[in-house]
Amino acid sequence: MKKLLLVFTAFLGLAAASALAQVHQSPAAVKALQEDRTRAGNNLNSYEFFPIQDTKAPAGYKPFYVSHYGRHGSRSDWGGSAFLGVIAVMEQGQAKGILTPDGEMLLEGARKVLAGWDGMDGRLSQRGVREHAAIAKRLYNRYPQVFKGKKNLRAVSSTVQRCIISMNSFTNSLIRQNPKLEIRLDTGEKFMEYLDNEKGWQQVTGRAMRKSFELMREIPDDTLGVLSKVFTDPVAAREIVKSARHFTDDVFNTARVAEDFDVEEDIYSVLPFDAVYRRWAQNNMFLYLGHCNSVDVGAERVAMAQSCVEDIVTKADEAIATGKIAADLRFGHDYPLMALVSYLGIEGVGDRLEVEEICDKWLGFWNIPMASNLQIIFYKNKAGDVLVKFLYQEQERLLRGLEPYQGPYYKWETVKANLEGYKR
Repeated sequence: MKKLLLVFTAFLGLAAASALAQVHQSPAAVKALQEDRTRAGNNLNSYEFFPIQDTKAPAGYKPFYVSHYGRHGSRSDWGGSAFLGVIAVMEQGQAKGILTPDGEMLLEGARKVLAGWDGMDGRLSQRGVREHAAIAKRLYNRYPQVFKGKKNLRAVSSTVQRCIISMNSFTNSLIRQNPKLEIRLDTGEKFMEYLDNEKGWQQVTGRAMRKSFELMREIPDDTLGVLSKVFTDPVAAREIVKSARHFTDDVFNTARVAEDFDVEEDIYSVLPFDAVYRRWAQNNMFLYLGHCNSVDVGAERVAMAQSCVEDIVTKADEAIATGKIAADLRFGHDYPLMALVSYLGIEGVGDRLEVEEICDKWLGFWNIPMASNLQIIFYKNKAGDVLVKFLYQEQERLLRGLEPYQGPYYKWETVKANLEGYKR
């Protein structure tokens, strides 16, 4: 993943140099970003919880089993070059006495981000730990029938440290609610085959990105505006800032990860909105085209989630048949989760879009922030009939193109019979 991100960063530099740009500014994205610019981080945006509203289950149906896939919580990014670059420029400005109060704030914030990273790429932050503990507690309180008494749960994690610690925080939170729970924890390469199937998706992503930049139009990118915000003498600052665009990139990439370390300084505030929007849109296009249900390459990319779908179905059918398992909990990464919910046809995140529609209809800060989660809640009645409800980011979601049994509830057998249909 690190290698792909480096390649993607280099690709964006070439695209900018060639004057290739993104689509028009999406009104929905503009509104959300102006409300809270930290959302510009997209998949680096910390988890946002919104009030829950539950649709009452059909008469006679009670929850008995949960199938879950959770992305790890808030983490550091890769490499400290952006943070170091900002600090180096701002310290030179400080030595020359040309920093504004915003410039002093930027320097302090960048130092805190660097300290949080501390040379550890992809490090789960304490905010990430708290995110998973809170999600687990809400899940328990929302469906106490599932977790009441002495119940058996299974939890598996990607072999990556941030996922293992996320699993630990999530399951510990459940046990704090009910010490009688028996939870089997596991991790290993075998589980990576369905938790983080990476076979072939890099090639799909490359083709999708090339196509996206062929279709994009130019939009404004104010790379000089930040200089007037952080320096009292922007002209003198150009002696320090060799490339305004590169400096703007560094400030943006520092801002993207600041919230993940609970940094209070508002680094985004020194960036012109056009600069923020452009960089958000680039990343938003990459996330959707590379890992979701795009018209162009989605069918090929989404099919790679089949092994995880099969794991969900197999374990759910076992739980239904035996009644011995109350929950199966999986902890992995953003790219596999995007492909998974696209395969399952979760409305909103799994929609099938043309390139030109992406930034208007698919917003990464809602769809794949840190600690993103899919929860499938299983219900049954006394006759043994099974219904399921899909939650994404803890909110009820419908399935694209499939008629529910009632409200957001679907018959489990109907869902299984139409799994291939969701990809179309």
